[in-house]
Amino acid sequence: MIERQVEITTKDGRMGTFVCHPERSGPHPAIIFFMDAPGIREELRDMARRLGTVGYYVLLPNLYYRSDAEELGPYIGEAYAATRQKAMALMSTLDVPMVMEDTDALLAFADKDEAASKGPKGCVGYCMSGRYAVNAAVRHRSRIRAAASIYGTALVSDRPDSPHLGPQRTDARLYFGCAETDPYAPMEMIDKLRSELDTKGGNAELEIYPGTQHGFAFPQRPVYDKAAAERHWERLFSLFGGALLPR
Repeated sequence: MIERQVEITTKDGRMGTFVCHPERSGPHPAIIFFMDAPGIREELRDMARRLGTVGYYVLLPNLYYRSDAEELGPYIGEAYAATRQKAMALMSTLDVPMVMEDTDALLAFADKDEAASKGPKGCVGYCMSGRYAVNAAVRHRSRIRAAASIYGTALVSDRPDSPHLGPQRTDARLYFGCAETDPYAPMEMIDKLRSELDTKGGNAELEIYPGTQHGFAFPQRPVYDKAAAERHWERLFSLFGGALLPR
């Protein structure tokens, strides 16, 4: 595995980004990995590496670069309540238009790297970033051919960039993986999303992971569910393999 930390210039500054891909000759299909609210940490870099090991060029950007926030540190448990509060405050500084501009810069960077292929690309977002993954597939509908939202939040809203509208605005393959118990995406919201998909169509799949809670795919979370996490990896590999890898 080849990995490095790079600085990608955007109109708002310099976005620190972890990049990894296989050592073997490429080029490799590019995948943007959008972080969750607690931000960049080794747990996410390990997940990016797992995508890289199966043949992808992975970009994991620090979306909090505008606030000069790098790694926030431990955030689980009462001792780290202040860190969680800081993460929530930082999360509120982002919106879809800002992250779409960051996506433009990430794609431009990948375009100049010989290790990244010029063909179809993918993206995945966890928690707050599920909406970013879906909107990236809408914004770059001819380039991003697969996108996954894993326990994404605000799946249905009255905003014009609500994730539930994504399947109508892109023909990319979309996947919504949802926890059964999730205060940030309660079952009423998931049911509304399912109803939208059933009535309005689109190339999208929604899956509920029984017995899971928000954050189940993160190994360092108390709610980590190994079986569900492995199933989510299986779904991601199938999604990206079907849309990005040559046949």
